[in-house]
Amino acid sequence: MKVAKFGGTSLASAEQIKKVCGIIRADQSRRLIVVSAPGKRHKDDTKVTDLLIAYAERFLQEGVAEAEKQAIYNRYQEIVQELGLSREVWNIVESELEGVLANKQGLSTERFIDAVKAAGEDTCAKVVAHYLSSLGEEAAYINPKDAGMLVTDEASNAHVLPIAYEKLAALRERKGITVFPGFFGYSTAGELVTFSRGGSDITGSILAAAVKADVYENFTDVDSVYVVNPNLIPEPKQVKEITYREMRELSYSGFSVFHEEALIPAYQADIPVCIKNTNNPSAPGTLIVAERPYATNRVSGIASDSGFCSIYVSKYLMNKEIGFGRKLLQILEEEGLSYEHTPSGIDNISVILRERDMSAEAEQRIVERIKTELDAEDIAVQHGLALVMIVGEGMRRSVGTTARATTALAAAKINLEMINQGSSEVSMMFGVKAEEADLAVIALYKEFFGDDEHASEPSEQKSSIMV
Repeated sequence: MKVAKFGGTSLASAEQIKKVCGIIRADQSRRLIVVSAPGKRHKDDTKVTDLLIAYAERFLQEGVAEAEKQAIYNRYQEIVQELGLSREVWNIVESELEGVLANKQGLSTERFIDAVKAAGEDTCAKVVAHYLSSLGEEAAYINPKDAGMLVTDEASNAHVLPIAYEKLAALRERKGITVFPGFFGYSTAGELVTFSRGGSDITGSILAAAVKADVYENFTDVDSVYVVNPNLIPEPKQVKEITYREMRELSYSGFSVFHEEALIPAYQADIPVCIKNTNNPSAPGTLIVAERPYATNRVSGIASDSGFCSIYVSKYLMNKEIGFGRKLLQILEEEGLSYEHTPSGIDNISVILRERDMSAEAEQRIVERIKTELDAEDIAVQHGLALVMIVGEGMRRSVGTTARATTALAAAKINLEMINQGSSEVSMMFGVKAEEADLAVIALYKEFFGDDEHASEPSEQKSSIMV
């Protein structure tokens, strides 16, 4: 049995949905299908999820949002008509959408927003199920509540509950094709709650683990995962096989294939994950596994992400002061901040945080608290940082990776603000100024993959590995 998840670009139009259903019908083991909301049909288009968010925001502000509602209806009506589905099907879809969009009564703002956002995936799943049925397939939509997708009650940030796996396991026994909407579940009190953005990948991973699938297929819009952002390196090398840990590290550092949390259920259940192309389903794709053999090149991928800042703290004999690090992190905890990295020396420590999480007011309070509570001698906050990551399981067995990386960056005249190697030795992180991140990625790609002639000038886009 395979669990197949199709992303927004795979479902953006009736033409794409026809491709998706062709893929499903081509393999009888694809019996559990997870769908996202329709994505962009072209570069300047708007995702359905964004249309829904725009509707919810205006409705909450003004009590009415007819233009935004009509844009949502138009998108689904176009899909239903071009699929050749009956007027009766559209009437059902329209009625169910109206029931969600107009149902603010008794719901908090957070509950309403979650319900509206979830309508994207939910409606798409119903349309796909209707279309498969029109083709003569035994296909049915199932609501996550009925299936047992139980999650924590955290608005827009749900996490699956362990009991859900037991309930969802029954999906394996269903006959025909089951179409399951991604992105949301229900609390034990019966309230709809969404995962964080990109959560349809999480849904697919949960279901694959629950039904003990042979493989979890994640369909997107290119043939495979690339080792680097193709906006920086035209036609970069493809990744045929990668481990869960490598993918997790790359996802964290800007890799846009998977939501950061999506691999966890599949990893824990040891379910292989295959990234495939809806527009070229015969391509083998990229396989994510627990272990893999290592070729001569020990690096699997290079990624970067911007939007970081660092708090540098220096105090003589810091290493002798018991509890210094704990007290520092406790200050951040009490300010409601999580940290990303903590490179340190004997008399100094840096804490890396996301800039978006720290307001100017919070920064001022934190600096003052560090001065007074820790008696620190020197405190400095540096903004505008990017983290560049090279990742590879094989680095643990290879001598000289750091030297090669730093030499390449030095040759590109990129100043390193910090270096940090993960304790697992699967990743190596370099802190650089945000404006130099793309140059750093290009330099590292040239060093480890030798594609000098294909390197381009840095783009204005966020540097990340993409599919």
